[in-house]
Amino acid sequence: MRGSVTALAVAVVCGSIVGQAGAEPQADPAVPVVDAQPVPDAPAADRARREAPDPAAAFAVPPAPTDPAAAVDQIITLSHEAERANQAVLAQQQKVDAAVADQQAAEARRDAAQAAVDAAQAAVERYRDTADRVAAANYQGVQVNKLYALMLSKSPQQLLDQMSVLDQITFETERRLAAYKSAEAEARAARADSAKAADQAAQATAAAQDAQARLRDKQDALQGRINEVRRLYGQMTGAARAQLAGALIPAGFDIAGIVGAGPEFAALQVALTRIGDPYVWGATGPHQFDCSGLVQWAYAQVGIDVPRTSQQQARGGTPVDPADMRPGDVVTFYDDVSHVGIYAGNGMMVHASTFGVPVKVQAVDSFPIHNVRRY
Repeated sequence: MRGSVTALAVAVVCGSIVGQAGAEPQADPAVPVVDAQPVPDAPAADRARREAPDPAAAFAVPPAPTDPAAAVDQIITLSHEAERANQAVLAQQQKVDAAVADQQAAEARRDAAQAAVDAAQAAVERYRDTADRVAAANYQGVQVNKLYALMLSKSPQQLLDQMSVLDQITFETERRLAAYKSAEAEARAARADSAKAADQAAQATAAAQDAQARLRDKQDALQGRINEVRRLYGQMTGAARAQLAGALIPAGFDIAGIVGAGPEFAALQVALTRIGDPYVWGATGPHQFDCSGLVQWAYAQVGIDVPRTSQQQARGGTPVDPADMRPGDVVTFYDDVSHVGIYAGNGMMVHASTFGVPVKVQAVDSFPIHNVRRY
């Protein structure tokens, strides 16, 4: 009647939280702290944008059906919503990380700019005395030129001595005045750079705080969906749970008979060792996974860096026509790219499917393929 119900459950929700029946839920990761400063009031447009409902946030949970097949269908739907929320949290976490990195870099530039201001001001102070003395002498009408020395000299030797001293004084004074003017110019430029860097640091801090607030909102939405899925799963009968989980390996599929080569095939071999591990939203191994976490972890074991989210995994690597898939290729699913697995050959894939379903092998055409990438 519903031969592919299990398959649908798996693909629809690429990132579950419990995995095996009765598994204890894991603690949700804490939101990193950016700054203790209060977040300034956002402009009206920003507030309206932030207060707009998340597409995955508004859905009603109907009463749990008594029919096992209907219960499976319902938990599949709820789990898909939760997986979409999970991928949104993962993507927002990366935005937070980038915003915090920008904040730290901006603050470092601000501090360096302030140090440059201090150094430039110190140089100004070293030469200020000379500038002040010259200004005072000019104001008082002090004569220090060679004509004045000629008029006051009492002998040729005295004239020569006075002119030599005047040359030295003039040279040193001009040098110090030039240094003073240069230091003043550098100080002005440093102050401008410092003001710009301080403004950028303040903007980066505000952006990081806003990204964190958005992350908390998305985490709250995800937790709400997780709670509903858990509640429904807790009401399901043993028969319904067994129908949801399905077989770990389809009948007739021989893992030992998979043929392939290259690093992607090695990543597939690693992923197959995790069959039976529980699905947990946000998990990246080594003993529990969500869908994109399994892909990333398996490839990491063979030295290949794969992005964290299913949307990013759909953009990385090299595009492959679905007709040309080979064992180890990354396959993403659904228009919103909310699920991902690793092709295992013979029309099968290995993936972390959904809540209540452990890592398993399943037909790759169980869900609508979005694209295929080779890393």
